[in-house]
Amino acid sequence: MKSPQIRSPRKAKGHGAERREEILDAAQGLFAQKGVHAVSTRQIAEIAGISQPALYAYFTTKDDIAAELCVRAFAILGRRMAEARVNYTPTTENFDRCLRVYIDFGLDHPDAYRVAFMLEKSVDGSFLEKTGGKPMAAGQEVFQVFVEMVGELHASGLMAGDDVMAATQSLWAGLHGLVSLLIARPEFPWIERETLIATHVAMLRRGALK
Repeated sequence: MKSPQIRSPRKAKGHGAERREEILDAAQGLFAQKGVHAVSTRQIAEIAGISQPALYAYFTTKDDIAAELCVRAFAILGRRMAEARVNYTPTTENFDRCLRVYIDFGLDHPDAYRVAFMLEKSVDGSFLEKTGGKPMAAGQEVFQVFVEMVGELHASGLMAGDDVMAATQSLWAGLHGLVSLLIARPEFPWIERETLIATHVAMLRRGALK
């Protein structure tokens, strides 16, 4: 159960970088709790402890805030994937390790994961157009790392099938399914978490690799 949001006291003017982070932190918590289109810039400003006009000095729209949070979430995942790819060779062990990177990212940063992967960004579907496609570009950049990983497995003769893109998208969907359920339904009587994750990764491996 999430803790109730507490309105911050009004901040003194100035401290631009710090204030920008406070706005993003407030928005991420509200978005994760209520969804993007159920939150207003007035609510974000109240939690951040500033006026609504002051918020507009940093972000023109709520969609701009959501886009920034998406890009940041993908950047965290991208850094973790890059670290996992240092001295990487296409083996089953490294395959498992890269899948765990994704799972651990989502469970370590549940609010960021919700905003990036689990929330509808606009009722009319125009979020990407309004934000110049930046969140999609950031997400596709990270996804491409998975494509490269699966492609290397295929080139090494380890992949069960020949359609690298289909396998990559299926793996991504499988990972997302587990992470989103653990975040959204913590009250479900799951088995011990590490056992569940290891079982899920093993099933994905058996489906993807020879």
